[in-house]
Amino acid sequence: MNEQEKVQGNQSEPKKEEKKRSRKNVRKSQSQMIQEALGMDPKDIAEVEDKLFITRFLDYFADEPLDFIFKEKNVSKYIDKLNETISKLEQGNEEDKLLSMNYQEKNVVNLIRDIINRTENIAIERGFKTSADKRLRRLSLYTTIPMLAIVAVLAFIPGISYYVLFPVLCVFCMLPQLLRGSVLRKWTRFKEENRTEVYTQNREDVMVLKSFVGDVLNNIRTKLLELKVPLQLIKFVLHSSGYENLELINQKTYRGLTQYYYTFAYPPGMDPLPLPENLRNLDTSKVSETPEKNFIVLTELKAENGIITSFVPSLRDKLADDINSMLNESEFENVQLDFTKIIPDYGKDLSIYCKCGEISEIVNVQECTWKNKFKYYLFEGVRCNCGEKVYAISLMDSNAEVPEQLQPIFSS
Repeated sequence: MNEQEKVQGNQSEPKKEEKKRSRKNVRKSQSQMIQEALGMDPKDIAEVEDKLFITRFLDYFADEPLDFIFKEKNVSKYIDKLNETISKLEQGNEEDKLLSMNYQEKNVVNLIRDIINRTENIAIERGFKTSADKRLRRLSLYTTIPMLAIVAVLAFIPGISYYVLFPVLCVFCMLPQLLRGSVLRKWTRFKEENRTEVYTQNREDVMVLKSFVGDVLNNIRTKLLELKVPLQLIKFVLHSSGYENLELINQKTYRGLTQYYYTFAYPPGMDPLPLPENLRNLDTSKVSETPEKNFIVLTELKAENGIITSFVPSLRDKLADDINSMLNESEFENVQLDFTKIIPDYGKDLSIYCKCGEISEIVNVQECTWKNKFKYYLFEGVRCNCGEKVYAISLMDSNAEVPEQLQPIFSS
């Protein structure tokens, strides 16, 4: 190797590393950046994040209980995490212990169960007995097997010409997509039409849950002030307004639903804590107000050597925190393979859908490595006409061994 080749080789390596690092930095959470910049104890920032999880989940659940019905496993996981977080508070300071007692006195877990039971009864009365995810999985099974059988029979009938078989194949390819889109649109319409009745039947319990959310928010603010964390650095999203001691940054409305972007407000008469020098130069554009949440996971997967031949798209927005944590702990590298080679039948027999029911156009594929030992795909879709952006997660091989910590994300 001559000197010029050595120089070129040395130059290419840093670029490759820079490419991997840059994607990870974009995914770095606000807690990680603040922790590093302020030199905080990781346990303190983890405690704040755990409490923010309580507020995000309970606030979202109180406003959108329809998104949780007929999903006992997912709800149980959330309740387990709530109980785990609250149990840690029992060993904390007096304010944390009072918060734990408040959680028990308000019977938060029982309230969640009661709200789900009432909401499921409303859905059953309106003809919905399963979640949209389960309907899509059944639909895939009920349509794909008969279609394959019919096509196989037609293909072996003597005298069937290509001109007859081709239109039949086109109809069969389009039918599952049309049916899936119909299911999602029907579910969205059902939610819009019944949101008021659901709230009316659960009003008292919802108010208790939101009261507890307010208590947790006040606890977090007090903790941050004790740690001398500038409150303007902490940004989060809620589905409700009306909480005390918050400062509204922005709000977005889509199909009648509003999301509120907040930071904590300082106590009256208190000047904002100044940003430390090492935070003044921090690239705050990399700190998003809220992590991505519109995650799809490709379940019931058939894949080998990085090529995906079959899947069912399953919405995993309830596991968004877990997925974002996985992404934060991963290295990213752009895949050189054309997306059409990774999923050859995309848009024909296989599609990833936005919440509105439209097929998502995939524009970016990344090969991800979690903790240097587990590889998976991240697909990024074009922003849909409805305003949402889809991110899809998939194994690269259906026989891949999934780490125990990530199994809830990739399970069917």
